Amino acid sequence: MPRISDFDSFSNIRLFTLINSNGMSVSITNYGGIITSIMAPDKNGKIDDVTLGYKKLDRYLNAVDKPYFGAIIGRVANRTADGKFTLDGHVYQLQCNNKTNHLHGGVNAFNRIVWDAEMRSGADFKALRLSYCSPDMEEGYPGNLDVTVTYTLSESNALSIEYEAFTDKATPVMLTNHAYFNLKGEGNGDVLDHQVMIDADEYLPCTVRQIPTGQIASVQDTIFDFRKPKTIRQDWDDNHPQFTITGGYDHCYQLNREETDEDELLLASRVIEPQSGRVLEVYTQEPAIQFYTGNALDGRLSGKSGQVYGKNAGFCLETHHFPNSHNTPGFHDIILRPEESYQTKTIYQFDVVK
Repeated sequence: MPRISDFDSFSNIRLFTLINSNGMSVSITNYGGIITSIMAPDKNGKIDDVTLGYKKLDRYLNAVDKPYFGAIIGRVANRTADGKFTLDGHVYQLQCNNKTNHLHGGVNAFNRIVWDAEMRSGADFKALRLSYCSPDMEEGYPGNLDVTVTYTLSESNALSIEYEAFTDKATPVMLTNHAYFNLKGEGNGDVLDHQVMIDADEYLPCTVRQIPTGQIASVQDTIFDFRKPKTIRQDWDDNHPQFTITGGYDHCYQLNREETDEDELLLASRVIEPQSGRVLEVYTQEPAIQFYTGNALDGRLSGKSGQVYGKNAGFCLETHHFPNSHNTPGFHDIILRPEESYQTKTIYQFDVVK
């Protein structure tokens, strides 16, 4: 059965745990919709927590610590250049919380609000439905936005995340989850020996402010080519100019998707950790995925196991549209209008090497 408990002494903030019959469990708090734990078996059946995070709520509440561990990101994920955009002839100024950029929805964004929560279950699944109404002009965004995010754990060890949103005024929307994974177990060293495949022929180079240049570049003959599995470490010391900007991989990939596949759940990425035998596959309806290797983690934060999180202690695979699309001609249309609905789904499928 699912478990519900108070998270520390905060009575309006709860911790929900979804459990299946295989011994896998996922814990989520309605503060920020944060995935606080994913307990998954390895090839020998040993259960470990494979996502980074904290034991105590006050660590998530601390405004200084901003890795966005496991949180729902919105209204607009990733960076918005100069913290502004123009929509229907009006210039909207957003909070700049990443130097000159607006990042992951702003200062008090979806990762820092308390969501309404409802548990659901069926014969082969356990689910948590979170909902929130973001008021008009919250963090500078127009329109009242009704958002629902549903986490579902299946008996096949798949964690699905379904997003839905409606607005009463045109507004940009691009939601994702910012879980950091380490398939060896959180706090158990870096992820550089994880073997990664990303089904993408193209990626988005970025400027010194980590805003996409507008170019969609081929991965062919570059360190960004993950079409065949390779370790993160393999090309790490290549001295690519993009690494000077980002300190590692922190780039958006355009997934290989035919026009007829627009709404299909397709395999975007597969990650294998040889030591544990754990496998993570990411399926999504989104056109792109941001691959981030925890470059900003610097040893100042310690996690649930008491171990410090150094550089590359985890990796993220964030599914969404192109960053800064609402400012870039030729990029995706991320404007949601009152007559439309925003609906998208991503699945994180956990398995072991057969």
